[in-house]
Amino acid sequence: MYPAYLAVAVVTIAINGAMAMADFARADFVLANSAEVSFPRSWIPLAGVLKAAGALGVLAGLLGFRPIGIAATLGLVLYFAAALIVHVRARVFHNIAFPATYFVFAVASLVFVVAR
Repeated sequence: MYPAYLAVAVVTIAINGAMAMADFARADFVLANSAEVSFPRSWIPLAGVLKAAGALGVLAGLLGFRPIGIAATLGLVLYFAAALIVHVRARVFHNIAFPATYFVFAVASLVFVVAR
């Protein structure tokens, strides 16, 4: 189980870390997607902080700090569940695969850290 957990956790850390950096940099695709789903621009830095904290928490869980890992992955699951709801409510389906993929990795990371 550990190799699978390691692989899923590393991908979860990488995608959330990359998206946090994109949020902090206010990348064009972040601004466009935020506008499309009516996510306030002023909240983008907070979204970056949440994703970065989630990535660091997943790393902490991987390094043996299980309660932090559980809290972080649960936070990412809730964050991306909300992102999916926002996309559906805004009827923006052309790029819903991105938050769905992040959600799946967060759920998988949560399952692994809880089972460990």
